[in-house]
Amino acid sequence: MAPDRIRSLLRWEVGLSIALAAVIVFGITASSQFPTSFNLFYLNLSIGEVAIMTLPMTLLIVTGEIDLSVASTLGMSSALVGYLFSHGWSMPLVIATVLAVGAVAGWFNGFLVTRIGLPSLAVTIGTLTLYRGIAVVILGPNTISTFPARYTNAGVTPLPHTGGYLSYSVGIFLVLAVVFGIVLHATPFGRSLFAMGANDEAARYAGIRVKRTKLILFVVSGLVCSLAGILYTFRLSTAVQDNGIGLELSVVTIVLLGGVSIFGGRGTIIGVVLAIAVFAGLQNALLLTNFEQRAMGVVTGALLLLSVLIPNVTAFMERGRDFLRRRELGVARGERAREAAS
Repeated sequence: MAPDRIRSLLRWEVGLSIALAAVIVFGITASSQFPTSFNLFYLNLSIGEVAIMTLPMTLLIVTGEIDLSVASTLGMSSALVGYLFSHGWSMPLVIATVLAVGAVAGWFNGFLVTRIGLPSLAVTIGTLTLYRGIAVVILGPNTISTFPARYTNAGVTPLPHTGGYLSYSVGIFLVLAVVFGIVLHATPFGRSLFAMGANDEAARYAGIRVKRTKLILFVVSGLVCSLAGILYTFRLSTAVQDNGIGLELSVVTIVLLGGVSIFGGRGTIIGVVLAIAVFAGLQNALLLTNFEQRAMGVVTGALLLLSVLIPNVTAFMERGRDFLRRRELGVARGERAREAAS
């Protein structure tokens, strides 16, 4: 990335750090329960699966694509976990099968985008409905909640040796965040993603296999979202066809709030991690103040708008300042030229 883009990202991450500090102060002021280990563990539980799904979404948006079917893939995976287990499959085989199905779902998205040439926004809006419909077909109105205790207990108990603060889902997220961060920021593959997001055609002429790379990212998205669906099922101890409905909005909001440009070519995993903390902390603090749960969408929508509006307003102001500087420089050069001529 260009130095000016790196500087703007660093400024955005500093702003997120300040916002996180403000959320913590607000939470502690609003309720004495906010800093307790019980509440922080509950906060972990509420955001774990969403946080996991933000990682492949980050890589896709960096390349200029998007996957709005993430929550439907989660729901379809959850329904499949319940269906297969209720039909006598062993849980390890269920998990392996569901992960494979998630990868195929991601491949289908990627195939339509990279091989057929359809826009990812339109494709994944379609598969958002398709995969949710498959979940309905798989389970119908049925609810499956007879999973082995060792799996469901892992969904609601903290990781050992973490002081009761860290859930299994957030522990998995942190491991994956390190992996995704290294891939995005410290490998030639990651640099190719930024190149694609900055200019698709230029990346292709530079020898980057754009279509194959994007197809891989969609497969990874499907795989990771199916993992989130499995964890979601274990946390709730329930598989129903509407598990995770609407979570795609939270995923997109967090990624954009983390400084990832909706136009591609810019973003960091660190920014997304900070945005997750801000988003989850703010929601938790508001709930502790008896904020209406059904009105939480207002907060999500406002954050989404701000995360898109602020970078674009800032970029517009920077372009305006650059224009004025160039104009002043041109005027100064003209005056010097006239003085020299006289």
